[in-house]
Order: sequence, then structure tokens, then C-alpha cells
Amino acid sequence: MQHAGVNIIFTLIHLIIHTFLAYIIILLSDWCLQNKFGIVYWVNAGTIATIIISILALDFFGGWVVHIVEHKVPFLWQFHVIHHADNNVDVTSGLRHHPGESIVRGIFFFIAIIISGAPMYAVMMFQTLIIIATAFTHANINLPKKLDYALSYFLVSPHMHKVHHHWKQPFTDSNYGAIFSVWDRLLGTFMQLDKKDIRYGLDKYFPNEQDENIKDLMIYPFTKK
Repeated sequence: MQHAGVNIIFTLIHLIIHTFLAYIIILLSDWCLQNKFGIVYWVNAGTIATIIISILALDFFGGWVVHIVEHKVPFLWQFHVIHHADNNVDVTSGLRHHPGESIVRGIFFFIAIIISGAPMYAVMMFQTLIIIATAFTHANINLPKKLDYALSYFLVSPHMHKVHHHWKQPFTDSNYGAIFSVWDRLLGTFMQLDKKDIRYGLDKYFPNEQDENIKDLMIYPFTKK
């Protein structure tokens, strides 16, 4: 119960922050429309093409790129550790992000909108998909092995993402995708690990026994030099 409570608190904070960031998202999307700025306007994309381009761009920059950057940049990793410190990954873990990380993810989302020119209807479609994908990939479910692997050729499957939550590197530094698995497969960050070998948490960086101590989790990024 404490595990879910801690994760729900982080989730609520994340949602509050992104409610304010949504205002900036609307402004950016409207600016792109008014100035015909972004890929969808440069290629004069139709409605379907606009949706596809927007969703792919938002998933790449707002999902894959920001995620790998958080792993590679030490300062940002200190915030992202809070997500990986969860020893019991389930559907409540999906939005377990430090407030600082929520802001970082918002900034990369802004970049994706500017580059793609994503209109608000495409942004809303992506947001719906990412909520579903986040719940799906973190949920404590086990798909048949062949189905999960087949799914991972196109989408991030539950097992594929669970590998990312394995406690030891280099597995922690793999499978960064949010919705689509194509980025990991094309860019060489896709890894596999047998289901029975997966263990959650971290082998260093944060004490596993404190993964439900919200005070320690909140101040952790500011206690590291």
C-alpha cells in the first residue's frame, strides 16, 4: 500500500506540473500554425500525414531522446534515478518522476512540437497514446513470450520495458522507447534479457531499502555533488 501511495504522490505532482506546461504547449502549437513552422507545414502534410509525423516526432524527442539524455547526463540522471529506484514496478510506477524530471521532459516535448509543428489535435492524440502505453509497459502483466517479442518489433512491449528497469547496467541503459520500439532497434539501444533474470531497483546510486521514502527521493538530486 505504501508503494502505491508514494508513486501516486509523484504522479499527482507530475500531473500538476504538466497541467501548467500544457498552457505553453498550446501557445507553441498555435505559434507553429500561425507561422507555418514545422515539418507538417514545410511538407504541406494532409491530416493523416500530420498525425503520423506529429506522433512520431513527439515520441522520438519527447520519449526516446529525452530518456537517453537523462541516462547519459549525470545531473539529469540524478533526477531520473527516482523512477528506477522503484523495487516493485507496476502500473503505478509509470509516472513516478521527480518534479525536476517532469520539467525536463516538458522542455523536450516543447522541442518536438516546434520541430514537427504538431497541431493540438495531434498532440492530444499522442497524449492519449502515451498514457495508455505507459500503463501498459509498466503494468504487472506477462504476455506470452512470442507475442511480447513480436509486439516489440513495432511497439514497446511490457517485457521490453521491464528489461530497462533491470537493476544492473548495461540493461538499465537500453530500451528507452516510450511508444514505438523502432528507435531502440534502429539506434542500437535494444536489449533482451530472460524474464526470470529481471530484478528491479538499482545496484548503486540509491539505497534500495529507501525506495518508498518520499523525502529521501525528493531531496536525492540535490544531495549529490
